[in-house]
Amino acid sequence: MTRLDRVEQTPGRLAGPPLTPRTAVIWSVLRAELERRPGTALTVLDVGGGTGGFAVPLAQAGHRVTVVDASPDALAALTRRAADAGVAERVRAVQGDGDALAGLVAPGSADLVLCHAVLEVVDDPAAVVSAVAAALRPGGAASVLVAGRAAALLGRAMNGHLEVAATLAADPAGTAGPRDTLRRRYDADGAAALLGAAGLVVEEIHGVRVLADLLPAAVADGQPAALVELERALAARAPWRDLAAQLHLFARRP
Repeated sequence: MTRLDRVEQTPGRLAGPPLTPRTAVIWSVLRAELERRPGTALTVLDVGGGTGGFAVPLAQAGHRVTVVDASPDALAALTRRAADAGVAERVRAVQGDGDALAGLVAPGSADLVLCHAVLEVVDDPAAVVSAVAAALRPGGAASVLVAGRAAALLGRAMNGHLEVAATLAADPAGTAGPRDTLRRRYDADGAAALLGAAGLVVEEIHGVRVLADLLPAAVADGQPAALVELERALAARAPWRDLAAQLHLFARRP
């Protein structure tokens, strides 16, 4: 049985928020990791964690979470959200961007690091990944979510923007020109190599939003449970995984 074969809403310490195509695969992997250490309050670092979509459920499950984010407004919303959930004492907000991570977190202090939608926008992704690896205790794990290159190209082509798609295909960083909101995108091999260069061992790679962004809204909104199950079924299977809007890599510090 793989991680994604697990029943998502079984009772346990981590109930989590309602599952969506954007979160179901990630929560599957995180739940499986937490189940490896039942009854243990983990120290979690959420880089770019914003308003606490992952941090607050993890704190509700009994874990201690530090959220590092550059936006004071997002951190203020996180603080309110944690207070409303009754877990303010287990959530700490630290203002700072991903590029400054090495100076914000003590080395070897985290059991689990989340780094979601960060490596696409920082100045130096290799330095950020090195800081993530350094923050982990030996045996600790990192959940890394990055934008997928193939999906961005396919989406632009399907919408008739063929010149933009060609630019994205030719650009080594996988960007679509000066107006692109992201500084880079990844394929599975490139993302895995980035983590490996920092000394992390990639254990799993899954696609997130394999089909969700391609379907008409009427289909996606009309059959949400079926879409979640289909996303989970395709997440680790080629070629579907590599066409996903985002790639989720789960890696461990030896």
